[in-house]
Amino acid sequence: MCSASSTAIVTGSLGLVGAATVRKLCALGLEVIGTDNDQRRHFFGDAASNAAMQAVLEKHCATYRHRTLDIRDHDAMTALIATLGSNLSVIVHAAAQPSHDWATQDPLTDFAINAQATLGLLDVWRRHAPEALFLFTSTNKVYGDRPNDLPLTDLGTRLEIDPAHPFHARGIDESLSIDQTRHSLFGVSKTAADLMVQEYALRFGLRSVVFRAGCLTGEGHKGVKSHGFLAYLCAVARAGGDYEVIGHGGKQVRDNLHADDLADAFCRVLLGRGPAGVYNIGGGRRGSCSVLEALEIAAEVRGHPVAHHFSHTARYGDHAWWITDTRRFEADYPGWSPTYSARELIERLLAQGLAEPG
Repeated sequence: MCSASSTAIVTGSLGLVGAATVRKLCALGLEVIGTDNDQRRHFFGDAASNAAMQAVLEKHCATYRHRTLDIRDHDAMTALIATLGSNLSVIVHAAAQPSHDWATQDPLTDFAINAQATLGLLDVWRRHAPEALFLFTSTNKVYGDRPNDLPLTDLGTRLEIDPAHPFHARGIDESLSIDQTRHSLFGVSKTAADLMVQEYALRFGLRSVVFRAGCLTGEGHKGVKSHGFLAYLCAVARAGGDYEVIGHGGKQVRDNLHADDLADAFCRVLLGRGPAGVYNIGGGRRGSCSVLEALEIAAEVRGHPVAHHFSHTARYGDHAWWITDTRRFEADYPGWSPTYSARELIERLLAQGLAEPG
């Protein structure tokens, strides 16, 4: 268990997951150092910038200190972690290039950020702070489009798995293969990082936990067309825009998890000293909706339809159906469960002052 005088590092600290994690860790009494250089502005434009979050965190989190560092800067990350040494309790690695579409534009940068920088960070960890816990925000995209091989039925507004299938009741667990499937370039870079985190822990006797997350969201999420499905849909609805439904007739299913719930999972691992390993993490069946269902809920909440049109070509490697089975994490860390239903998330997103769609 961490002490109140110990320190945490959160990479990507101004992003959705990073900022939620900073707030949780500061509330526990840790000194928190966040690294972020607002690469979202580079990826997705000014509307997606998280730069303003620095002032918010510094105002409301007394023990937060910000470092404008690029995780690809190995010397800078080495200097930071080496200085902290044994006082470092946890590294939460939430920095990433998060978009399928963007990765295709610049595969070298995507891999450098998601895979190579993670490898560099792992090596600094094992050399200079091996007693620290390493928490990695991975993705369900490590499974590629393997979920599309599941027996799915068209129910009109959503695709649904055969009720006789073991995944129907609670969703997809960690037994799903990651091999011989279409991943997307983004999926490959994140899979490389995911496996390297596991391997460093096994090979060097370190402690890491990998969280394979589905769709993450929350108030203030800077959703854009190529990343942040639910937040972007709600931003378009708020602005009175025309939402583009991409592929699967809008019947593709996602489960959605509030970033605060993921940050809570991080803290439970840090405080609980439970098992290390790999966990699928998401909003479960209660947090699930199709794109069509999300549009319908948004229309009900706002009192008028959300304009939308269809693009019939699905994104490369896109999941047709994903609901996360979180039972393994819930069993190892009792008391954790997703907080919000899909409807509750949409209500919260529509009620907040989200940025206009970028």
